[in-house]
Amino acid sequence: MELTALLECFGSMSCIVTQSSTGLIIGALLFLVAAGLTLIFGVLGVINFAHGSFYMLGAYVALTAYRLTDSYALAALAAGLGVGLFAWVFERLFMRRVYQSDVLLQLLVCYAFILILDDVVKIVWGAEFQSMGMPASFQLPPLFIGGGVVPVFYVYLMCAAGLIALLLWFTLTRTRAGKIIRAAAQNPAMTSALGLNTRLIYAMVFSFGGLLAGLAGGLAAPVRSMSPGMGFSILIESFIVTVIGGMGSVSGALLGALMIGLIRSFGSIGFPLFVEGIMFLSMVLILVFKPSGLMGKGQS
Repeated sequence: MELTALLECFGSMSCIVTQSSTGLIIGALLFLVAAGLTLIFGVLGVINFAHGSFYMLGAYVALTAYRLTDSYALAALAAGLGVGLFAWVFERLFMRRVYQSDVLLQLLVCYAFILILDDVVKIVWGAEFQSMGMPASFQLPPLFIGGGVVPVFYVYLMCAAGLIALLLWFTLTRTRAGKIIRAAAQNPAMTSALGLNTRLIYAMVFSFGGLLAGLAGGLAAPVRSMSPGMGFSILIESFIVTVIGGMGSVSGALLGALMIGLIRSFGSIGFPLFVEGIMFLSMVLILVFKPSGLMGKGQS
């Protein structure tokens, strides 16, 4: 443990700003992945164990699109739309057939595709580590806030994640589509009886969840190295975020993601060998005192 270093960091505004910005960027990317995961669970009642692979696929699609167009915006957009389309096909051909099955069968189907997508990445992009590099438009001097250094790209990612979170909240709570989605999640039988196509709603939600994961992969591509299997670690962290925030709660996913991001950032100073342990410990403590998660609804 390096408690002295952690205390010194809390006593320095520059360290607080630098570590906070790092934690917020981690939290922003985790939110985009966890939001899709929790949205799928909240509506379909299915845990998509292949969600991390969607993130990986988005990063590689963004890499290819960036090399073809030299446009980061188009690359991130292609990542989101491409993975969203793949998620649509995946749901219609495979996941739809195991919705009512045992969770073990759902796990086996998703795990099979984790292995399949890892091999596809090796075949198409190779097994070696790859990197997009920082786009020229973001190769600017960093911002200095309170003596801390904040890269311009970090500010962009935090703003992008914040905007997506706002649009997601508005869509789910203030639009007709959001009301239909929430109705399908709470009472699919009644929704179907009212003449709404619940199977189409499920496919759209699953596809949108995949789009968010792919978009996260595309947005993170300039600051994350890419390799087959890279989706596994973010899948674990996304599950932690989802459980902490409350299964099915998008606002909880945002809160949990920011919490885990800050834990990783500051924990790397004070507990460099126990960062992941702190993440799991925080999840355990929250579940002990509030089993439904921070923003989840308890069972009645």
